[in-house]
Amino acid sequence: MKIKDRLGLYFTLISTLTLLGVLTVVYFTFLKVMEAEFYDRLTDRTMVTAKLYLEADEISSDALDKVREKYLESLNSEVIRIYNDRNSASFIGDDEQFWTNNIINKVRKAGKLRFKEGDRQVVGIFYKDNQGDFVILASAIDKGTAMRISKLLKVMIVVFIIIFIVLLFCGRWIAKRMLSPLTIFMEQVKMIKSNNLHYRVAEGRNNDEITLLARSFNNLMEHLEHSFILQKTFVANASHELRTPVTRMVISAELALSRERDIPAYKGTLNSVLEDAEKLDQIITALLKLAQADLEYSAALKEDVRIDELLWQLQSEWNERKGNGSLQIEMINMPDTVEPLTVNASYTLLQIALDNIIGNAFKFSADKTVTCIMEVSPAGIKLVISDKGMGISLEILPEIFKPFYTNSGKSGQEGHGMGLYLAHKIITLFGGTITASSNPGQGTSFTVTFPAF
Repeated sequence: MKIKDRLGLYFTLISTLTLLGVLTVVYFTFLKVMEAEFYDRLTDRTMVTAKLYLEADEISSDALDKVREKYLESLNSEVIRIYNDRNSASFIGDDEQFWTNNIINKVRKAGKLRFKEGDRQVVGIFYKDNQGDFVILASAIDKGTAMRISKLLKVMIVVFIIIFIVLLFCGRWIAKRMLSPLTIFMEQVKMIKSNNLHYRVAEGRNNDEITLLARSFNNLMEHLEHSFILQKTFVANASHELRTPVTRMVISAELALSRERDIPAYKGTLNSVLEDAEKLDQIITALLKLAQADLEYSAALKEDVRIDELLWQLQSEWNERKGNGSLQIEMINMPDTVEPLTVNASYTLLQIALDNIIGNAFKFSADKTVTCIMEVSPAGIKLVISDKGMGISLEILPEIFKPFYTNSGKSGQEGHGMGLYLAHKIITLFGGTITASSNPGQGTSFTVTFPAF
């Protein structure tokens, strides 16, 4: 059974059970009220009888009967008896005993008694008079109440059936209306395939459970899309970059084995294979580093990272490796509070990104001094990392952030082409930007900005 059908059914059951309870309470309340009203009428009957027969001593019994018949409405199957202290019927022409001595004595003892005998309602009172102590009992069958209760029950049954049908359709309509966003969500989910992982479901404007479900699903799809792209990129890069050194190693080995050669030729071949093996090791290291960074991203463990503290740590590490004063840091417009100095990101990934930029500066400037200037403004944080190397030509400057791109011809430094790619990827991941500017022969500057948050 579908959720909307279950919701409609549950709504209808709860509503109809509530309605049934209300109707039941109304029915029995009405029944008790009518019974109490009839008991009151019988009580009035006994009191009027006492006044007519016991207080009016000078009036004859026949005259009293005529007054009673004229002014008192006769009840259905009405029976009235007056019993003297010997429990004998008196005053009324019909002297049939009707009630037993046991009941008469109970009335005499209680003073006033109400009870039912089958369909009859009976009221008895104990009345003291100058003529003696009397018990007056009156009973009748309340057919009027029975007819009203029967009609009320029929009306209630008809109303209950009509309201049940209305609630059933209303419940289904309400459930369908409430779950319509879920239906749309399911239809949109069906449209997502492996070739359109960028597609996102509509989140809606209501801040309800379905909206939260859509947001969680979109977040999941974002991670899946990223992981899928990373997998494809990793496989493509690995297959492309690993093939070249392996092919060169195989060709060098086949040429060396194709015929007998002297020792210097074998040494040259081994040196060539060793160079290719070292290049292969660098590529594998870069790929593993990329995979590690992607894994960190997938975990999405963000925190408030203080950029100034991260720079001081990097300065300490690089100056220990390259010598004091190798990495110089200057900070401009430092704020009085720490909030403008923080970035919501992964500490490990930011360390990898900035470390790659600084390491790249040292590598391609022959270990000359590298400067890092941090400026804090209302717009955010800006880092300018500059070296004094050979610089980068304007033609290839747009290519440096692509994976496996190297520019080692003029500097003589071997690189694997992943450092700047990783830095660009991590910085843009956390909402920042990175750009490069260079004057050939004068050095290169990398500008990293993080907007205020």
